[in-house]
Amino acid sequence: MINPLHFDLLSLRLLIFAAETANLTRAAEKANMTVSAASKRLAELERTTECPLFVRLPRGLELTAAGHGMVEHAKIILEGVNRMACDASDYAVGVRGHVRLFANTSAVVQFLPDDLAAFLRDNPHVRIGLEEALSEPIIQAVESGRADIGIFADNVPAEGLYKLPYREDRLVLLVPVGHALATERRVSFSDTLGFDYVALNQGSSLLRRITDAAASAGKVLKVRIQVSSFDGTCRMIEAGLGIGILPLSSVRAELLGSRLIAVELDDDWAQRTLFVGVGSQAQLAPEAAKLFEYLSQRNP
Repeated sequence: MINPLHFDLLSLRLLIFAAETANLTRAAEKANMTVSAASKRLAELERTTECPLFVRLPRGLELTAAGHGMVEHAKIILEGVNRMACDASDYAVGVRGHVRLFANTSAVVQFLPDDLAAFLRDNPHVRIGLEEALSEPIIQAVESGRADIGIFADNVPAEGLYKLPYREDRLVLLVPVGHALATERRVSFSDTLGFDYVALNQGSSLLRRITDAAASAGKVLKVRIQVSSFDGTCRMIEAGLGIGILPLSSVRAELLGSRLIAVELDDDWAQRTLFVGVGSQAQLAPEAAKLFEYLSQRNP
């Protein structure tokens, strides 16, 4: 049986460099060692794992199936070591606790920068690890314990979480200047469905919201192009590739009126609530409990 204590971090780091460069000389340079020392370390790693990790070719290295697997494990191990070192450094300078916060794009773009800045001014000894994700994975992360707190949209089921309102935002229709709907002050969503749409990628709560609304209207949402960000959506709409729906405050002010026109939607679902949720309020660490309480009081 392989003894895990025989693996050393420098060899794992070299393994990743060799996989990235497919060249022993360049990998040795990145690891600040001689080629002979690098070759010896990789050979020793192969003896430890009892399987070849590379195929040696005349012009470089090629990972074997075992090599691919080992590289993925090595990345996870080194990432964990880096986090451990950062945590130790934080505690050394007085950081008392870490909070893992997962939030959807709407919260990250619109509200969290100011909210977290204000919280950290009053709580300088707390470290917040923020990760942006889609609403469903956020809920799963909180349920599994990978996140302490999650912020997600109101149209995603979260029965297993204790949740409170965080913020509300207003969805608007965005059209390019000169579009047939650009002169309208308000429109019904169903009246927009004859036009092509620019939408967020599959899995986003916003795409689900407008797709469900189209189905309720007995129509199909004609998605011409999908992107992964609010800025990307704005750029595609500006280029005339379709119309779209986004939170009003997520659109950069300099675009409104000059390149994009925001048209209000008559539909009730255009008023949206973002929730902040935890697995169990009673089991939160003190720092996480304080942040959860703070975020749940941000809703005007």
